[in-house]
Amino acid sequence: MRLNTSGRIAGRTDVDAVRRRVRIWARSAVTAMGIVALAVSGLTVLAVPAQAAAPTVVSLTFDDGNADQMTAAQIMNNYGVDGTFYITSGVINSANYLTVANLQGLAASGHEIGGHTVTHPDLVTLPSDEATRQVCNDRVNLTNWGFAVTSFAYPFASSNAAVEGVARNCGYNSARGLGDIQTRFSCAGCPLAETIPPGNAYNTAAPDQVDSTWTLADLQRSVTQAESVGGWIQLTFHHIAASSADPLNVTPTVFQQFVAWLKARPATTTVKTVNQVIGGTVKPVVSGPAVPPQPTSGNLVKNPSLETLVNGVPQCWQAGGYGTNSPTFTTVSPGRTGSRAERLVVTGYVNGDAKWLPSLDLGGCSPTATAGHSYRLGAWYKSTTNTQFALYYRTGVGSWVYWTSSPWFGPATTFQKASWTTPALPAGASGISFGLNLFSNGTLITDDYEMIDVASSTPTAPPPAPSGTNLVQNASLETAGAGSVPQCWQTAGYGSNTASFSTVATARTGTKAERLVVSNYVNGDAKLLPTLDSGSCAPAAVAGRTYSLRAWYTSTTVTQFAVYYRNSAGTWVYWTSSPWFAAAGSYTQASFTTPALPAGATAISFGLSLFRNGTLTTDDYAMYDSIGAPSL
Repeated sequence: MRLNTSGRIAGRTDVDAVRRRVRIWARSAVTAMGIVALAVSGLTVLAVPAQAAAPTVVSLTFDDGNADQMTAAQIMNNYGVDGTFYITSGVINSANYLTVANLQGLAASGHEIGGHTVTHPDLVTLPSDEATRQVCNDRVNLTNWGFAVTSFAYPFASSNAAVEGVARNCGYNSARGLGDIQTRFSCAGCPLAETIPPGNAYNTAAPDQVDSTWTLADLQRSVTQAESVGGWIQLTFHHIAASSADPLNVTPTVFQQFVAWLKARPATTTVKTVNQVIGGTVKPVVSGPAVPPQPTSGNLVKNPSLETLVNGVPQCWQAGGYGTNSPTFTTVSPGRTGSRAERLVVTGYVNGDAKWLPSLDLGGCSPTATAGHSYRLGAWYKSTTNTQFALYYRTGVGSWVYWTSSPWFGPATTFQKASWTTPALPAGASGISFGLNLFSNGTLITDDYEMIDVASSTPTAPPPAPSGTNLVQNASLETAGAGSVPQCWQTAGYGSNTASFSTVATARTGTKAERLVVSNYVNGDAKLLPTLDSGSCAPAAVAGRTYSLRAWYTSTTVTQFAVYYRNSAGTWVYWTSSPWFAAAGSYTQASFTTPALPAGATAISFGLSLFRNGTLTTDDYAMYDSIGAPSL
């Protein structure tokens, strides 16, 4: 399963286009071991030598509950073969997933319904209570829908002794891993089949998940090589579709050919559900522990600096994404603070995105949120290309849905803070997950995330800055932002005129300045301003104080400062304007001291404007608290 920013959670190249944390072994060719290929009716089939095959059981299993698995079910029904469907209950009834009615139809046809957690997290990376909620509450959900649930599959095939204990304690009779049976793709030297009964029922061995690189011959070989030794083969499918952008796909034609071939195997080879292999009683359901009360103020992100690792992955975080692209996630050192940050590299980009997110869980890791509230999101990043926040919220039985995305933040070669305040959280939502994403080829490094409830963060005046501190971020416009606008700056204006902004090399200092050209002027103005945001870019200010505003400019016509402030509600309002500054053919400094900042104001934004046709180039902005401001 993976997140889809078009508004749904997409197929299982997973919560997030990242291939599971499956135990992938070195790829190597598997010896034929006496298996001979024969051509029959145009199909390649594999036959074992003349001697009788050892008793072998094949289980056809399906992960995640993708809607196109109904195609597989119909094919199996046609041949009288039953499978096991491992269901992520939090996505049921969502777009592109099975419905409860679908699941009831599968069970009525003889197929087994198994568990696969509520939201498909990597259980090993979660705190114990959250892992237990994921496993137990998924079984509770499925049981409440009317199913006898005894079999479980680990998301990403990620497990350890503690997680195996969780599966056992939640009432499952078995739990499946992946990647421990030999195929031509991986695990050379591994067993050819799992034993019956398995040596460890809570980590049963299976080949790697089946994907589009598997041929009919590969599927057949997984069975015939097991027949040479006897035992159990569990084959794991995700999508059964004629065409799919998801690589974890097998076409209906190949699947039908395989099931027909499997049905015709000798009597020593049978097809059974996982429950039929394992056996045992249906145990009572066990609910996971309740989510403890969560803080409602301060930074709501857990492990925000990514310092705590579990199996090399920051605890309470997971990879996410969708579409056609190749993301690689690694932990790098040092971070902006502490010893770690997370690096995402995207290559082979066609569409979609990739990102790092607080775990899409039931509340043990994901930040708790309140419907109707807005939240201030922050993260520090370096990036070779544009990035933005992608946001999801939790609702229902634990399902996560795409919510919205922030404006773009531009490339940055040093750590910059991205900050954005969300709209009001929709009704019924109880949690938020968010992360900076890449939606093109590039490299993104992130650290020090934050999420703060705006309603709980009563605006207070920031402490006075040290005397002589320039409060403007990226004051010389050297750090590039999105498009032609510097980092922490935005274009603005009103009225009837045509404004064109561009970055130019004719800087006063450094290598960059910003040029504004106004044409077709009728009324209004245009200007460049520090971003009108919730606090990471706009210069902080203290009500009651006055401020010295400065900028260097050249202009073909008169210009003036337009000044705005952020009020106690977080809204930006126009405040005042300076006197005019004359046209200048060479860099000249404009300077203006504001009146006392109104009560409740927390920040100032200002910029030189054009209010007629002309060209204005600006550089080297400054804003000083008038107490201790350096001389002009």
